[in-house]
Amino acid sequence: MKYSYILFLLFITISTSIAQKVKPALNLKKGNTYYMISSANSAIVQTLNSEENTLNLTFTFKMAFKVIDIKDTVYNMEVSYQSIDMKIQTGGKSIELNSLKPDSLDIPSSFMAAMMNKPFNITLTKRGKVQSVDNIEKIINSVFDEFPKIDQTKKEQLKKQFMQSFGADAFRGSLEMGTAIFPSGAVSKDEKWTIHTNMEAPTKADVQTVYQLTDITPDFYLIHGDGTLATDKNAKPGEINGMPMKYDLNGSLLTDIKVNRNTGWISEVKLKQIMKGSIEIQDNPQLPGGMTIPMTFNTDIITTDK
Repeated sequence: MKYSYILFLLFITISTSIAQKVKPALNLKKGNTYYMISSANSAIVQTLNSEENTLNLTFTFKMAFKVIDIKDTVYNMEVSYQSIDMKIQTGGKSIELNSLKPDSLDIPSSFMAAMMNKPFNITLTKRGKVQSVDNIEKIINSVFDEFPKIDQTKKEQLKKQFMQSFGADAFRGSLEMGTAIFPSGAVSKDEKWTIHTNMEAPTKADVQTVYQLTDITPDFYLIHGDGTLATDKNAKPGEINGMPMKYDLNGSLLTDIKVNRNTGWISEVKLKQIMKGSIEIQDNPQLPGGMTIPMTFNTDIITTDK
């Protein structure tokens, strides 16, 4: 009888240990600076006149996030770009835009260089949701004001494209793909939860991701995500080179995330994203009658903290 009782207690202890719940969340310290280094490789295939054209895009950046204040469960952070590098290859031609290699003849790289180390502010919840992004548009406007000799029409087109890629909405959507991953409460190993986010580039899209806590180690939480995405049919047309564009895309994403148990900051993210559909160039003076272009996007992203 005593032996059976001991076995029962042992079973309860083991079961409790297996089902132990944890609550992954950000646990950042005031005054500390956290880094995010990301590299994305995209293969964009478009079909024009029954011919496929492939554009390969590589985009890398380094950002610094300094915690300047903590109020309740919200972090007030000072954020700055440290470097940006973009490479585009298509039709046997290659273009590189690099903030570390500004050139008076390379206007986009000069714009990027002028944006480096200029802080803007965000507020971020412990669950990784971005509540606000402030002053980033002000930085972009001031950067363009520093280049008065550029043709005004060209300047406005470039500014719109920079706003679409680096403005507040684009930044929020990009950051939340890696930080808005945490459950609302405590979870045990293998438990799942669903997070809704909004992607802003290349267009507005709704993203639904089911996350699962796949493992708990002494140093990390390992989280797997399986998601779907669809462009917002009510979104206003974007604009490229002065031409209005509407996106009709659907896709999926898979992500594996390693989260530092002590800070909650991302140690590593591996994300694979596939989108298929079409882009409609709407009627405009440059292209009367418009055009619809079938497209696919295959993107692989790796993000680390160092």
